Amino acid sequence: MKRIFLRLKENYETALLVGALIFLLLALLKPEIQLKQEVHNYLLLADISQSMNAEDMKVADKPVTRLAYTQHLMKQVVKTSPCGTYVSVGVFAAENVALLFMPLEVCANFDIITDSINHLEWRMAWSGNSRMTFGVKAAEATFDYLNIPAQMLFFTDGDEAPKANGINKLDISDVRIGKNVIFVGVGGTQPAPIKRFNANNKFVGYWGTDAAAESAGGGVNYNDASKDDPDPPVAYAEFDRYLSSQDVEHLKELAADIKGQYIEGVDQPAFYQFVQSQTPAAKFVTSYSVKWLFLTLAALLVIATYIPDLLAYRLHYRKAAR
Repeated sequence: MKRIFLRLKENYETALLVGALIFLLLALLKPEIQLKQEVHNYLLLADISQSMNAEDMKVADKPVTRLAYTQHLMKQVVKTSPCGTYVSVGVFAAENVALLFMPLEVCANFDIITDSINHLEWRMAWSGNSRMTFGVKAAEATFDYLNIPAQMLFFTDGDEAPKANGINKLDISDVRIGKNVIFVGVGGTQPAPIKRFNANNKFVGYWGTDAAAESAGGGVNYNDASKDDPDPPVAYAEFDRYLSSQDVEHLKELAADIKGQYIEGVDQPAFYQFVQSQTPAAKFVTSYSVKWLFLTLAALLVIATYIPDLLAYRLHYRKAAR
């Protein structure tokens, strides 16, 4: 009887270990199944108009421009997003929005997404001014082009040039994407001068009040470097500098008009938690890894090989107790 028990035990262990090996081999194949599930889909929209060159923000205690700070926030949003989150990136300037790429999954395309964010700069703008209400309308058209529900994070200082008034301000109360729009305010609330660069991205001074007025707050197009002649005009004295600040009230007003949201863009956990707490905006058919399932089954089979020993020990303990 003992010999039969030992043989059964050996066959039992062999069968379990073979099964565990099979599951381990299956796990190495990176098995996936296709599931339709709700996911976060973010459109990260960066304001690249001239006012975003004002240097009144800090990253790692070093002064940076509003645009550089926007890039930092965007990359942190991507970094703190779990796998399965989708991200697309766009830019805003003047009256229009340009989409740089369609939604990409963050883990599989992390380097591509962050590299694209790293290369955002003011020279991508077709004009240096900004008209926010027109931008919101353009963003709505971009949503239609995406054809996939998304949560838009609109990183901007809200500083319009020319300033919004009854003539140049669009009625955006009929915008359909309001619930999907979050204005992320970037920039200090104290007026700061706007850095001005030539076509080679070399800092040459600050925007002057006269130059800003003539070009609607920076509406110069730098496609032709010869227009610098050799450099663009700048403020000749500190008191002549054009000053800019984050227009918090204007951004809150825009958010209220479309029933959207406003939040200050701060490099703190609370900001990223707010972003991740948004309701998933889209449903994607995504690949879901079941590697964990095969590894779990393999581990359970290995553990199960010890069951006969445990039963035998328990039986022996009972007999000894008698």
